[in-house]
Amino acid sequence: MSKDIFNFSAGPAVIPDSVIDTINLGLDDFDRGMSIIEVSHRSHAFKEFAKSSESSLRNLLNISEEYSVLFLQGGATHQFALIPMNFSKNGVLDYLVTGAWSKKASEYASKISDVNIVSDSSSNNFTDVADLNSWNISDNADFFFYCANETVHGLEIHDPIETSSPLICDMSSTIASRPIDVNKYDLIFAGAQKNLGIAGVTIVIVKNKLLSGVKTELLPMFNYSAHANEASMLNTSPVFSWYVSGLVFDWIQEQGGVEEMARINKLKSDMLYDYIDQSGFYANPVSKPYRSWMNIPFTLSRDGLDDKFLSSAEESGLLNLKGHRTVGGMRASVYNAMPIEGIKRLISFMDEFAKLHE
Repeated sequence: MSKDIFNFSAGPAVIPDSVIDTINLGLDDFDRGMSIIEVSHRSHAFKEFAKSSESSLRNLLNISEEYSVLFLQGGATHQFALIPMNFSKNGVLDYLVTGAWSKKASEYASKISDVNIVSDSSSNNFTDVADLNSWNISDNADFFFYCANETVHGLEIHDPIETSSPLICDMSSTIASRPIDVNKYDLIFAGAQKNLGIAGVTIVIVKNKLLSGVKTELLPMFNYSAHANEASMLNTSPVFSWYVSGLVFDWIQEQGGVEEMARINKLKSDMLYDYIDQSGFYANPVSKPYRSWMNIPFTLSRDGLDDKFLSSAEESGLLNLKGHRTVGGMRASVYNAMPIEGIKRLISFMDEFAKLHE
């Protein structure tokens, strides 16, 4: 990313400059003069890299040997189907619907098994989460599914949910942005293109005890256990995407790990929310306890200015601030690799724009 450009895309998202420099080295010569985009996923060089990258992620997130770590193709949305295919049995599946992604996940699951919607925030346009006491949690659910961070709506559940059922979480935007107690979850999955690399690989962290109950009749490509048994190399792996993720794991560790990511990310989001709240010209619709650290939507107080805001922002080197098509307004995605300077530049631009158009 140019020093004059800040990319606020929700994903694929900004990559650290030093990682891009290292990617270029691998593109030139990863193994015996061959580029990373040429090497076999079964080559000795890549298998060694794969083992090293998994070890780095385990160290980064403190993942014990009670869990398998998978690097899979198909994107996070693919897991919306694989999860109920693998783990639905005879009971109901509990889904907490807090935004577009958990809603889509519940719709996928309903094609496979009976789904119980524990709570649905669509009535408040996904800006808040109903009180826990009002949730309709099943007594015998095969699992409880939720999305930690709703990228579209900028709503984030910051703490693990307490449930007696196996807990499954879409952490695509939250993973590695702060410390996570993996032991509180039975399965975590995340598309890498937010905080952990580029599009093309999805990381699945799954408790081995849960894997032991996978349906044996599933074809291998749809079976998490089969992927785990083959070290994520059941078929041709997403070699390049996996390679970039490994470099990003190392970069996070070099910055001080997820603890330092948490400090910086909280600082970045607080700076932007504080400015929005006091501005009088901008507004964020999400209930404060559920405001996302990663995706910050905001609207302008005057109608008809969105296009002007976006074009002026681009002229100032602030890119991809348009809100999701289903929500409108603006959205600043401020993942791990977004520097504080980007937030300061955005706030300065927003302030100047507000003064011109108030």
